[in-house]
Amino acid sequence: MTTKPLVAVIATGGTIASKHGASGASIPTLTGEDLLALLPQADARLRPIELMSKDSASLTLSDMQRISDAVKAELNDPDVGGIVILHGTDAMEETALLVHLQLMRRKPVIFTGAQFTADHPDADGPTNLAAAIRLAADPANAQRGVLVAFGGRTLPAWGLFKHSSDEADAFRSARTLPRIEHPRLPAPVDGIRVDIVAIYPGCDATHIRASVDAGACGIVLAALGSGNTNPDIVDAVRDCTARGVSVVVSSRVPVGVLKPSYGGGGGGHDLAKAGAIHSHVLRPAQARILLSSLIASQSSAESIVHAFSD
Repeated sequence: MTTKPLVAVIATGGTIASKHGASGASIPTLTGEDLLALLPQADARLRPIELMSKDSASLTLSDMQRISDAVKAELNDPDVGGIVILHGTDAMEETALLVHLQLMRRKPVIFTGAQFTADHPDADGPTNLAAAIRLAADPANAQRGVLVAFGGRTLPAWGLFKHSSDEADAFRSARTLPRIEHPRLPAPVDGIRVDIVAIYPGCDATHIRASVDAGACGIVLAALGSGNTNPDIVDAVRDCTARGVSVVVSSRVPVGVLKPSYGGGGGGHDLAKAGAIHSHVLRPAQARILLSSLIASQSSAESIVHAFSD
């Protein structure tokens, strides 16, 4: 008889673990063991791990690092064949990318969660969890990088973004193909401050200056279109470059490759001349995680440019 693989299921909270309380607000109340009890018989042995119980909107980089460290511990356990992480959807793309960057994946690593609470009539958590366990139990998925199983889709961590706040099919990928090759950046990101600054028509550099004054060592611009701003922002980027603060340009547009082609004093071409780096694919949330990881690993300027080039 073939022994079923052991899948570690790391519970961190999120909507999948939430129910509505007396006030009407939903809060994480179910444990990983509670959630596994809702499943029919699985094609794997399951080990629940109660790591934390948080909405992902309240996660810090330290929390994400803690999750990555917990995944590493299970990867190092010879008895474990695969890992599933139960996670809130608000920040799933960030934590999934951090794990993808930090760890050597010799086993499948799958993130999942839910859009609807466990007491919702259309609760989607059990279906997503069952799909994640199936993926984690198949050793072939170790070669695909960190994956997200959600709403009937299997998506790569690199380029992931949440595209809907109220549909069960909540995630999309900014890439048509998964990126497996990537910089391995194992350094912890605790204590690294990288801020996201929103760009909009008529904005000035107030928020960039505030981030620098607050000690940010990196800034991600959620810019317009293919990565465009205005002359005031370009001047601020030039000042950041002189002060050794890395600036990465992403876009508020959800998909499409960014190309620094526009001039006019505030376009992507001008930003590049001022020292900014364009994130060709990753959107602001994931660009922040990648930049934080690169800074934590003391990567060179050339390495940072290369990391964002795909």
